[in-house]
Amino acid sequence: MAKSKGRPKRPRPQSESEPITVEGDMPQKRFYRSRAHCNPLSFNENFDYPTRPDLFDWTEDHYPNHPSLSSHEETKQDDVISAFQSLSSARPNVLDVGCGFGGLTLALSPLLPHHTILGLEIRAKVTEYVRLRIVAHRKEHPGQYQNCSVLRTNAMKYLVHYFPGGSLDKIFFCFPDPHFKKKNHPRRIVSERLLTEYAYLLKPGGKLYCITDVKDLHDWHVDKCSAHPLFVGCSEEEMEADPCVELMRTETEEGKKVEREGRFGHDKYYMVYKRVDEKVKSGVTPENFFESGQFGVELFDNEKKG
Repeated sequence: MAKSKGRPKRPRPQSESEPITVEGDMPQKRFYRSRAHCNPLSFNENFDYPTRPDLFDWTEDHYPNHPSLSSHEETKQDDVISAFQSLSSARPNVLDVGCGFGGLTLALSPLLPHHTILGLEIRAKVTEYVRLRIVAHRKEHPGQYQNCSVLRTNAMKYLVHYFPGGSLDKIFFCFPDPHFKKKNHPRRIVSERLLTEYAYLLKPGGKLYCITDVKDLHDWHVDKCSAHPLFVGCSEEEMEADPCVELMRTETEEGKKVEREGRFGHDKYYMVYKRVDEKVKSGVTPENFFESGQFGVELFDNEKKG
């Protein structure tokens, strides 16, 4: 009797203590799948986080061979100032929030060789997959991908514990959970409160990237970011000239899934916002502060409403 040609059985570890993936081998995604999203506001699993950003050692687990560390190899162990400079030189300045399976995190590494990229993910299994994927890329390409890593945390709660103000160059939000129900809108990763936190973390001139395949969520992003006084939208020309935008559109797993399946259509809606330098004089004056369009202000005609 002929055997059916179905999907081959998954190889399983011989014992519970044996890891699914050997360190340095490329992990198989099917062993690390998890629910697509979770509620970050009610997620009650405890996370370890530093009390201050300067107390976290990024070189220990994340960037042990970071390119910037070569200049600190001759630093004496008792030189406290040099030690702190070494730690801060490896601190991430590009965040891929909700990095999923790490497609964009890895793609940004060779594109931004002088930056330090960190993917943030709340799901344990997915975080482990990205970590193993980065280790495998480092093994396959010696000397490369040393400037990218992944961290499991809740980005809606703990960012300020890891990063000081004005330390980030770029923040990416790629295909976040739409949270369609109105009662769940506070769970969205872009909101008035969180935008103020992102503005605090970004350097003046730093960029915030948003992309989604849900038109309503894109409109939400545009509405919230455009109304915030510390963000200004980039022009079409600026976005077209930014290579990060193309990677954001093509290298994420969700982006590829949109092209492949298109649950909400095959369109991808994106926008990039630049962090305003509040020290630079703007065109806002006491006379025009409350004019329509300034900081999202809308004026209503009381006569028409009456």
